[in-house]
Amino acid sequence: MKNKTKGEIESQIGEAIIKFEKEYMGRGPRETRTLIIGDVVFVRLKGVLTPAEEQLAKTVEGADLIKKTRVQLLEGARVLLENIISDITLCQIKSLHSDISTKTGERVIIFTLEEDLEKTFKAEG
Repeated sequence: MKNKTKGEIESQIGEAIIKFEKEYMGRGPRETRTLIIGDVVFVRLKGVLTPAEEQLAKTVEGADLIKKTRVQLLEGARVLLENIISDITLCQIKSLHSDISTKTGERVIIFTLEEDLEKTFKAEG
């Protein structure tokens, strides 16, 4: 982590999440934004729904199915995803939270860390 800025780490996390989404979920987001706030890493992904999911999302049942499927997929890859973030931040992951909006096609992933990552940048900078 030494010599890396907060912005560089945020960018590296965003790139890793895009790669994860492409390789594990089969499609990458259109846009991603990552923020490190204290002991939290917040990742917002836009444009994550496939064309088929966009059609499914037009009904309540379809939207529910997409959410359940995406939760199951993410749970199956939780350890992999936590390891990716841990390797980049050099912090242990305390918890992972995620949700997807079938209306906007956005997904948020929130990682809580065992330590305040933001403080390390202030201490180094």
